[in-house]
Amino acid sequence: MKKKQIFAVIPVRKGSQRVKNKSLRKFNKKNLLIYKIEKLKKIKELDKIIVNTDSDEAIDIAKFYKVEFWKREKYFASSRCLNSEFWQHIASNTSSHYIMFTNCTSPLVKIETYKKFLRIFLKNKNLHDSLNTVCDEKQFLYMNNKALNFNPKKAPNSQDLPNVVKLNFAINLIFRERMLKKKSVVGNKPKFFKLDEIEGFDIDTQHDFEFAEHLHKKLF
Repeated sequence: MKKKQIFAVIPVRKGSQRVKNKSLRKFNKKNLLIYKIEKLKKIKELDKIIVNTDSDEAIDIAKFYKVEFWKREKYFASSRCLNSEFWQHIASNTSSHYIMFTNCTSPLVKIETYKKFLRIFLKNKNLHDSLNTVCDEKQFLYMNNKALNFNPKKAPNSQDLPNVVKLNFAINLIFRERMLKKKSVVGNKPKFFKLDEIEGFDIDTQHDFEFAEHLHKKLF
């Protein structure tokens, strides 16, 4: 029987909004994209690594490190493009049975965590159609001046808040067909893989970038 392949897709957007060019600017001795490629190349379970990007610089890096790339059309690199549209675009241009969508902006995930993640997905693939990294969200949440997850008149201690988790998009592994049809990296029967606040840290602001760079220097 032909092996069902797993392709890792690394998205890199040239026009990142909050931190300009965050995946390609200097981060410690290299940049976030290079560190991510180097890490993924050490994972033998992956059949291919693809950099999905609108950036010529990112394409040059992909060529240098001998991984594949997909030159993203202008619309799919714009702020007009919804995530759901982008995820469907990824699935429609990736030919593997499974897609591992993993961001550069989570640079603190360890190689051992990737390997454990893949083992758990493959072990549970008949029960769950996606595996997604999450972090606990023990916060007092409000929307439109109304409490979402607690009674303000009987506010609990933070550790006793409901067990809510948030997607951190560090690693998402899903059946390609499910991603294509659902326009999501989360399947109909997902399984969640918890990361601690360090490995689950996502770079979204300049402060995040500097903090992650400091931690990366200490941990790697």
